[in-house]
Amino acid sequence: MKVRSKDQKGVTKTPQFNETESLSSRRTVEEHRDDVYNSLYDYFRNYTKFQLSSLDQMLIRAAFKLEKVRRRQFLVQEGDLCKYICYVTSGALRIYSVNERGQEAVVAFALEGNWISDWESVVKQTPSRYYIDAVEDSEIMQISPAELHALEAQVPAISEFLRLEQRSVAVTTQKRIHTAISMNAEERYRDLLEHHPKYFQRFSQNMIASYLGITPETLSRLRKR
Repeated sequence: MKVRSKDQKGVTKTPQFNETESLSSRRTVEEHRDDVYNSLYDYFRNYTKFQLSSLDQMLIRAAFKLEKVRRRQFLVQEGDLCKYICYVTSGALRIYSVNERGQEAVVAFALEGNWISDWESVVKQTPSRYYIDAVEDSEIMQISPAELHALEAQVPAISEFLRLEQRSVAVTTQKRIHTAISMNAEERYRDLLEHHPKYFQRFSQNMIASYLGITPETLSRLRKR
């Protein structure tokens, strides 16, 4: 219901601030959306060293969908088919499994500028063995595999991105295996602290311990040294 007031002559007037505020709010939302997409264009430019034409940007914008994810909201649950590859524009997410005893094993974290997905489920189109959820209120840009492959054929920067990302994932996976089988608990902790200090600010001690494959008590002792 609109609030109405009368002027000195008794004429009823309808103040315009509601409409103005609504337009202002709508502009703010649109400006934020533009900023997010611009940051995605910048990411592809910086990562691939390729320029993006106006058509490239239009195709990317049409393919990537901006979504808000609430804290503790699931993107994927065990048994689901993972339908999207997600780029994190703000917030924090994780991918993890849960064993028969209810214990979590964190596979990966994702902060701003990171990608997160169950690649096995996406590529093979099989039910996921993992959960992906938001640790903080987050915003993501999501794209389906079919849309990504279509972009790959149309936008040179996306083709180069996929080539580089495949190499990066292989290196990251190899390093993860190396730290798991070749480093002791303290070495794994020091390595994570050196390369990903923000994890310790954004994720709980239990989550960090799960990622490192140690107990929270052990992590607490390591942090006190």
